[in-house]
Amino acid sequence: MEKLIILGAAGRDFHDFMTYWSLQPNVIVQCFTGTQIPGIDGRLFPAELCNNDKNGNRYPNGLMIYSENELESLIKKFDATMCALAYSDLNYDTVQSLAARVNAAGCKFIQLPPKLTQLKSSKPIVAICATRTGTGKSQTTRFIADYLKKQGKKIAVVRHPMPYDQVLLNQRCQRYEVLDDLVKYKCTIEEREEYELHIEEGNLLFAGVDYEMILREAEKDADVVIWDGGNNDFSFFKPDLTICVADALREGHEEHFFPGEVNMRMADLIMINKVNSLPSVEVAMKQVDHIRRLVGPNTPILLGNSVVTPEARDSTGAVLDADTVNAMVAGKRVLVIDDGPTLTHGGMPFGAGFVLAKQMGAKEIVDPHPFAKGSLKGVFQKFQHLVNCLPAMGYGDEQIKDLQATVKSVDCDCVVAGTPINLESVITFDKPCVRARYCLRLDEKYMGEMKSALVPYL
Repeated sequence: MEKLIILGAAGRDFHDFMTYWSLQPNVIVQCFTGTQIPGIDGRLFPAELCNNDKNGNRYPNGLMIYSENELESLIKKFDATMCALAYSDLNYDTVQSLAARVNAAGCKFIQLPPKLTQLKSSKPIVAICATRTGTGKSQTTRFIADYLKKQGKKIAVVRHPMPYDQVLLNQRCQRYEVLDDLVKYKCTIEEREEYELHIEEGNLLFAGVDYEMILREAEKDADVVIWDGGNNDFSFFKPDLTICVADALREGHEEHFFPGEVNMRMADLIMINKVNSLPSVEVAMKQVDHIRRLVGPNTPILLGNSVVTPEARDSTGAVLDADTVNAMVAGKRVLVIDDGPTLTHGGMPFGAGFVLAKQMGAKEIVDPHPFAKGSLKGVFQKFQHLVNCLPAMGYGDEQIKDLQATVKSVDCDCVVAGTPINLESVITFDKPCVRARYCLRLDEKYMGEMKSALVPYL
C-alpha cells in the first residue's frame, strides 16, 4: 500500500484527489501540503469531499493541509512512500528541486498526466489555458464567450479553483450571476480579479472545489462550457478545443514552466497575446518560429493584441470624459497597482496599469517599496523583481488592510489600477484613481482562424 502526500496550492491538488487518488485501491493519501497562497495551510479538507462512499470510508476525518515548508518532516511523520506534484506555474528548476527533496527523503516523486483527471462532459468544452500566469487567459475567455453568445449560444464559464475560505465546504459549488454574489461568497481580491468582469459581461460563472458537481450544474444552463484556466494549469475537463495563450513579453517561457509546456503541446490552437506591446510584429514572428519547432506544422498560431484603455468615474459613479481622465495622469506622479498573481508567482515586473501610466504620459511611477505596510513588506522581500508596481494582494482581511494602508501612505498625485476589478469596491482611495481596462483584439486574419476553430461548436 502506497502512502501519498499531495503537494498543492488549493486547486489542482483537491481535484486530483477527488477524481483519482481517493479512488485508488492501493493508495492512502496522508495529507496535503500548501504553498504560493497565504493562509491556505492549517485547514481541513472535509470528509464530505473524500469519496468515502466509494472507497470504503477511508477518510472519515478528512485530510489536513500543512505548509510545504514541513515536507521532509511530514514524509517522516507519515512514513510516506510517494509525493505527487499538483500545482502550477513552476519553473523547471523548482520542479526538480521538489523532486530532489522528495527523493532525498526516500519517496517517489510523481506527476499525473491530464487525461487521468479530466472529467467528461455532455456539452462541448472549450478550454482556455496558458504558458504562464498573466498571459491574458481571462480576457481570451471573455472574447470567446462574447463571440459564442453573439452566435446565439448559451455559455457557462467555469473558473479554475480559488478556494481560500477556512471552511472548504462553503465553496463546494459556487454560482455567480450578479456582483452581489461576490459578497455572498466572501470573495478575496484575487477571486474578484477573476470573477468580476465575467459577471459584468453577463457570463454565467461557476467555481469552487467539487468540479464534478460544478460541471453538472454548468451543463444544465449551457450549450457550450468554457474552461477559464488558472495560472498555467491544464483543464479539469476533457476539452473538445484547447486554446493555449502565450505571452509576447515572455518569449521562451513556453518550454521552461510546468505545466505550461504541457498546455502548449496539447493545444489545438495557440495565441501569442500582447503583441501590441512589442517594438514590432517581427519580434513576435520569432516567437512563432520558436513555438512552431516545439508543436509541429499543423497547430494554428495566432497573434493577439491586449488593448489597454483608461476609465475613471466621479463621486456619483458617472464615467469621466477622456480629457479629464488624461489630465489625471499626464505629467503626474503616479502609484501603479497591478494584478497580484501576475506580478508575484507570474514573475512579471509590471502589468496593464504600468503600461497605461506610461501610455498616458505619467511624469513618474512612484516606487511603493518604502511605503509598504504589514504583509506587503514580505511580498517585496520575496519577489525582488518588483520595482515600480504594487501588487494588489488581498488573500484575506488582514492583507486587504495592509494594501489599504500602503496605498494611503504613498506620496503621489494619482493611482492607476491595473487589476481587473474595480478596486474601489474593496479599498478606499484618498487620491484620484484611473482604472486600466483591457481586452483582446484580433486582426481580421487571425479572427478568421479563431472563428474556424469555433465553427464545430456553433
